[in-house]
Amino acid sequence: MIDKNKVYKTRDGREVRIYATDGRAMYPIHGAILQEHGWQQSCWAVDGLHSISSSGNHSGDLIEVRPRHKRMVWLTVWSNNYIEASGKPEWRNGPLGCGEEPIARLMVDVEYNNGEGL
Repeated sequence: MIDKNKVYKTRDGREVRIYATDGRAMYPIHGAILQEHGWQQSCWAVDGLHSISSSGNHSGDLIEVRPRHKRMVWLTVWSNNYIEASGKPEWRNGPLGCGEEPIARLMVDVEYNNGEGL
């Protein structure tokens, strides 16, 4: 279900504004798509399919834009090929049970959508 309080783009990546979700008939979602020359009005079905979409794979179909998150994580690499991830630069409070020391600590910035990669 399309919600006018969420952010959408078209399947091909263009910006979309949703004005109303309570229209009548087959295309109750009303809004506009940003084109090269400005905003062009458009309408969609309740599932986000563009009014001229017949297969459900049209460039004007709506796709929800989920917020992206950024995090900095630290990866500690051990000589036995074990990699440990942490939100802090310090490695564990002590060495691994076998007395090994880490061979590298890497700071990695990650950017992701909720559920991405699962």
